[in-house]
Amino acid sequence: MNPPLVLVASAAVADEELVGQLAADGLAVRLARSAEHARALAAEGPDLAVLGDLGGPRGPLELLREMRDGSGWEPDLPALVLGAGGELDVLRAFDAGADDVVVRGVGYLELRARLRALLRRLEIDTASRTALLAGRPLSLSRLEFELLARLASAPDRVHTRDELLRTVWGFRAQGRTRTLDSHASRLRRKLGADGDGRWIVNVWGVGYRLTG
Repeated sequence: MNPPLVLVASAAVADEELVGQLAADGLAVRLARSAEHARALAAEGPDLAVLGDLGGPRGPLELLREMRDGSGWEPDLPALVLGAGGELDVLRAFDAGADDVVVRGVGYLELRARLRALLRRLEIDTASRTALLAGRPLSLSRLEFELLARLASAPDRVHTRDELLRTVWGFRAQGRTRTLDSHASRLRRKLGADGDGRWIVNVWGVGYRLTG
């Protein structure tokens, strides 16, 4: 699996260090020093955008609104605004379509955690039977999708093996089948992993739960 592609759009010299830190953490990073450069890099299909100081009276908000209009951008691209100051600035950023806002001065570890949370965004549509991870479709078999949807229906609890085999496969008794473990393993590989752990967690002797 290729590393996530992060677009950092900022003319601030301080954000050059951020680019280096993200790259050192294994992310693919592109730095755009202007809105025009950011638009050109949009063709590379970034997984996440970090919008910093681009100059002008409206800062990154004009570019953010453009992104949400879908003008050459994926309209659902996760976007974090960096550099908002007062409460009003934060509200304006969220109104413009930001997924998260970080005030300058926050520690890198917190910023990285927020970025990872956005990259892990998982969307499941049971009507169309599609699943997106960070905006990208997942290629899942019917049973893999059913297992993922069942786990996501109650992500805060452990789903027992008997429950999953009954609701997903229609088994009346667990027996000694390895069907669940095999499907969970394939699903885990398709979802990938990062430094915070895997999406599909095996709770030994009980069952599985979804984590993010």
